[in-house]
Amino acid sequence: MKKINIILLLISISLFSQNKKQSFDSVDGNRSPNGFIKCATVENEELLRKNNPKRLNDQQFENWLAPLIENYKNSPTLRSETGGIITIPVVVHVIHNGDNYGSNENIRDEQVESQITVLNQDFRKISGTPGFGIGVDTQIQFALAKVDPNGNPTNGINRVNLCRADWNAGTSARTSALVDVEIKPKTIWDANQYLNMWSVNFGTLGLLGYAQFPDASGLPGLNASGGLATTDGVVSNYGTFGSRTIYPAGNYVGTQYDKGRTMTHEVGHWIGLRHLWGDGDCSVDDFCADTPNCNGQFYAGAGEPTGCAGPTQCGFIRQVENYMDYSDDNCMNIYTQNQKDRMLTVMNNSPRRVSLKSSTKDIAIPLFANDAEVIIENSCDVVDATCTSPNPTSSAKKVLLYNRGTSNLTSAVFSYNMNGGSSNNQNWTGNLAPNKYTVVTLTNTAVNGTLNISITSVNGGTDQRTSNNTASKVFGKQLGYANSTSFTFNLVGDSFGTETTWTLKNGSGTTIDSGGPYMDINSGTQILVNNRVWNLPSNGCYVLTVNDSYGDGLFDGVSQGFYTVTSGSTTVVNVPDFIVGGNLENTLVSRISSFTNNSILSTDNFSLLENINLYPNPTKDFINISIPLELGNTIEYEVYNNLGQVILTNKLNKNDFIISTSQFLNGVYFLKLNFENASKTLRFIKN
Repeated sequence: MKKINIILLLISISLFSQNKKQSFDSVDGNRSPNGFIKCATVENEELLRKNNPKRLNDQQFENWLAPLIENYKNSPTLRSETGGIITIPVVVHVIHNGDNYGSNENIRDEQVESQITVLNQDFRKISGTPGFGIGVDTQIQFALAKVDPNGNPTNGINRVNLCRADWNAGTSARTSALVDVEIKPKTIWDANQYLNMWSVNFGTLGLLGYAQFPDASGLPGLNASGGLATTDGVVSNYGTFGSRTIYPAGNYVGTQYDKGRTMTHEVGHWIGLRHLWGDGDCSVDDFCADTPNCNGQFYAGAGEPTGCAGPTQCGFIRQVENYMDYSDDNCMNIYTQNQKDRMLTVMNNSPRRVSLKSSTKDIAIPLFANDAEVIIENSCDVVDATCTSPNPTSSAKKVLLYNRGTSNLTSAVFSYNMNGGSSNNQNWTGNLAPNKYTVVTLTNTAVNGTLNISITSVNGGTDQRTSNNTASKVFGKQLGYANSTSFTFNLVGDSFGTETTWTLKNGSGTTIDSGGPYMDINSGTQILVNNRVWNLPSNGCYVLTVNDSYGDGLFDGVSQGFYTVTSGSTTVVNVPDFIVGGNLENTLVSRISSFTNNSILSTDNFSLLENINLYPNPTKDFINISIPLELGNTIEYEVYNNLGQVILTNKLNKNDFIISTSQFLNGVYFLKLNFENASKTLRFIKN
């Protein structure tokens, strides 16, 4: 039986074209005099509306909110009911690219904790702190989560290696779009139970942070939507996350924005506050009567002639000390009464904000003395874009070992395997205080496949909590099958077709087909390749590379492209994802094997092959195979995992066409049925 291998790789190289069209926020206009982009919430809001036409615009949101605020202000009963302190559970996702703990963007716990301290000082107007100004106590406070989404203990800090040095996509709008699609859905905890914060590296862009405005509901005639729950939260550059005053040893950028007020500002947006100038001029309102109208952006603080003093604008002295202005951190210290009214109204009416009031994720669950948690680290292996290695090896796998117990963790024993194979045991010794972690590299794991790991003992005894000491993760490339040597390629690009090119090369590196660059259009997606057929010789290996010269993949911030490779009715590659960067987590490599038959089949036999089916799919415990009796009474079969490795061989008898799947790990598998002079491969999912 002949075999053909195809490797498909989408690479997005981070080169910024000088000819990029200016129609999509290619130049940031809200930079400070020293080059910082203080806040990209407005730009992000514009993107959210473009991507979700049902999302309320500014005026529609205000039309919904205004009567609710008046009702709150004029109702003593309602004010009494909402007069208690609101505590919001917080999870902070520290996004890094493999740096050691405390190095670069992998900031230390103490820097994260200092940010929560600043939020409470500012929102609660705590006496004796920088947050004690002439403003009001908003009665909103924040606490790092103590329970994770699985019901296990946590310190509210979620460290994730996403294998990318920085998240600078050229402009604030495109960068926020990149973060919203590539970081948030992969890391977010339930936005109904947690305020999600992300600390990321924006590189040389100079962006400090941005937020997602709250959701709204109840507006007649509109299906109100404030944005996806998978993107809800606030984002900050790691160098402006936390306070140098509280934790001087942290990693900060400069001294203007190193006191935690970036997140105070962004959380204000997250609860519904606008910039003081209403993102306009003197005629535009921020919908708070006690914040005087002002004229556009203004940066009070270091380097400005008046320092932290407010100039006269629109007939009023500008309230530069307000957290919703663009002042330096040391100039800010107030929220006003009307801003408080607005925030509490949102907290009592906006769906996801309301649910946070009743969240108990900040309340600790009972803890054990000996409790270890294992989390499998993402791999940052460089993608093999050649045909030299049909199933390339990868680096040894790493896990994060956390101490979630009350006693120091001094020893642990891991049991693990790759692809369900033979088990390995590995000992760890050290000294971890509660909620601290270490990185452990596992031996005998430098292969692709599924890593399964469990902690079998801690501190020389039994781990007292079993719900957080096992994990599984798939490493490597996606493998599919097709019963053909004929493939059809379709490519849909974003609006910037001039950035997109592609090549198909054989195993010797010779280009056998290519396309692009294409034309630009004003907006939207465009079909770049329509049903291009490749009739490829068997016993060959091929590499498809789709490249975007700008560095943002098939995505322009609004329009999302994709590509597919099909064989007959079988989709062997489907890439709708936001592809950027060129690293393993963001670059899809699909290895596809198609089988051709040695013997010529009759038309009838081909028809019989098409009548083979399996069910249920997805499956849990077993699959049934529907096979025409004309194809034989006994059929040999093989089951492949998603790496192309044979994990089961056996025979099917015509009286019992059933295969047990209970012993398989969750994932994608391929069943290859071998007949006398033909074969067919079927895909199924175990869940």
